[in-house]
Amino acid sequence: MHTQFITLSVSDGTIMQAYVATPDGTGPFPAIMVYQEAFGVNGHIRDLTERFAAEGYIAIAPELFHRTAPTGFELSYNDFPSVMPHIQALTIDQNKADINATYEWLTTNENVNQSHIVSTGYCMGGRISFLANSILPLKCAVSYYGGGIAQHAATWAPELHGPMLCFWGGLDKHILPEHIDTVVTEMKNAGKDYMNVIISYADHAFFCDARPSYHPKAAKEAWALTLAFLKG
Repeated sequence: MHTQFITLSVSDGTIMQAYVATPDGTGPFPAIMVYQEAFGVNGHIRDLTERFAAEGYIAIAPELFHRTAPTGFELSYNDFPSVMPHIQALTIDQNKADINATYEWLTTNENVNQSHIVSTGYCMGGRISFLANSILPLKCAVSYYGGGIAQHAATWAPELHGPMLCFWGGLDKHILPEHIDTVVTEMKNAGKDYMNVIISYADHAFFCDARPSYHPKAAKEAWALTLAFLKG
């Protein structure tokens, strides 16, 4: 595969770097937007981008903290306090602008199969992936333990375009059962197609092999379901 960093122009006048992995061979290829955890487009997110490329997707991971952090910003998983100012500075309108800039790059890429653009995201990025599906005509989208979706679900769920797959850790002490119930209820009430997967023996961030909460069995099972779901 081929990997590169590219620069995207965002509608608010800012510039956003993104990491792109492209499969070998000739397209057009399906495409996936990979939305970061709160710790930047780090080695884990770049690795996931490459894993999707190995499955035949053009994969792009935008740096969502580009307004408040330097290009290539990464933080240790042990340093969440330093992450908080960047999370708190982001607005929904800024999220939408970044999503649209990422999607626009895909829609103007001749190697992308325009009928098969999807998204996924992890932790903070899980929320962004859910939001992306509500504002873009995506084929489908995946959200891994997306914190903060519940408070927006009543507004976002009715606008979902493609089917939604949500993963949650049953041992998660931050995203509680009532939060999950709210998201599911809003999708159900809106008549949207969805899959809701609670892995009872997994914690928050169970998919990240760079964190103590990594659960190999849960990650393997979630990866297989994710790939099947994204194929439609």
